[in-house]
Formats: sequence, C-alpha cells, structure tokens
Amino acid sequence: MDLSKNESAVPAHVAIIMDGNGRWAKNRNLPRTSGHSEGLKRAKEIAKAASDLGIKYLTLYVFSTENWKRTQQEVGFLMSLIHSHLRQELDFYRENKIRVRILGDRSRLPKEVQDDIEASERDTADFTGLTICLAINYGGRDEIVRGVRKIVSEAEKNGKIDLESINEESISGSFDIAELPDLDLLIRTGGELRLSNFLLWKAAYAELMFTDTLWPDYGTEEFKKDISDFQKRNRRFGAVPL
Repeated sequence: MDLSKNESAVPAHVAIIMDGNGRWAKNRNLPRTSGHSEGLKRAKEIAKAASDLGIKYLTLYVFSTENWKRTQQEVGFLMSLIHSHLRQELDFYRENKIRVRILGDRSRLPKEVQDDIEASERDTADFTGLTICLAINYGGRDEIVRGVRKIVSEAEKNGKIDLESINEESISGSFDIAELPDLDLLIRTGGELRLSNFLLWKAAYAELMFTDTLWPDYGTEEFKKDISDFQKRNRRFGAVPL
C-alpha cells in the first residue's frame, strides 16, 4: 500500500458514517445489538490506525437525531453501549494520547451519558494526539440551527444584531466544536450513497468515498487504502489548475 510520507498529504480531518451493523448481524442470524457491539470494536481499531497515521481529527457518526425513530430496545442498547464505552475506554484514550470531543445536542441524552461525556472530555482535554469526535444525537441541520440560535442569542445580549458580523467564520465558530476544521475525507461503509445529514457544513469540499463493506468488516487495511486513495486525488476547491 502506497501511503505518502508527506505530512501535508495526510488528511487532517476524516469522518466516517459507520453503516451496516444491523445487516452484518442479520447476515449471521444475530440480534442487531450484536452488530453494534462488533462495530464498537472496529471503531477502536480505526481510531488507533488514524492516530498512527498522524490524522488530527477523526469524527465518527455514532447516533443521529433520526436514530430515535428506532425501537426503544435498540435505542436503549445504544445508549447503554455509549455509556459503557465512555466509562471503560479511558485507558485506551490515555495510552494513545487521544482527546475525546462530542458533537450533537446533549440535552436529550440520558443523564448518565451526559455525565460520561463531560468526564471523558475533561479527563482527555490535555492530550495532544488524535482528537476523536463522537457525533451523538447529531444532525447536520440541527447543528446549523443551534449555531444560528447561539449567534442570535449572543447578539440580543448586546441589544442588536450586526448583520455584517454574520459570515462563514462566525457561523462555523458557533458549532459544537468551534475549532474543528473542514472535512477532508468522508467515508461511508455499508453500500449506501448519501450523507444522511452528517457534517453538512464541514463537508462542503470533502472528498467522498463509499464502500460496500459493512462496518463490522471494515478493517485497518481498507482504511489505509482509503487514505492512500485520498492522497492521489487532485483537490482544487473550485479553482481551475494552471
């Protein structure tokens, strides 16, 4: 596999829509919850690989604002899985100097999950390696709406809204993680060809990759191949090459 050693060719921000857990389980006559458990193992492996490659930010789509529509049993299991992961994996994050950040509206999450989120962010705040951003109760449109509301709320405190101050920088700065850079590479497993309301603003000029591989079967070798393929692309950002 031909991975460039040039640091500038390594994507700074990679995001993954981890799709296919349920189908993976169904193919094996297992409950959907088994697919989610296996998918969590894969997330750890990919996080370690991203850290080793020198990627600065890895955003994983854990639970969307639309996932509440699933059965109460599945939603409950996913919340329990998030809860146990954040509690049990601190040693993994500490060993690899991985900082944990959370994207999404926390207000609807169970109290214990909110507490786990705060603890994970606090306990890893000084780590300088990979930043892993877990998108929990996250929707791209919802993030934009909440960001705009934040801008308006701050403006009202000053007694007026300065329209000239509302621009791409101020809107981006109002998002859940203000310093999160634009997305370089978006990977979706599971064969679907859509963004599913994920990082809509940050993905404006992202390179997109789709694979039929179901998430629990997506390993480090395929991830490294996707990074290698990314490095071969010519990113012009709307410009015409001279």
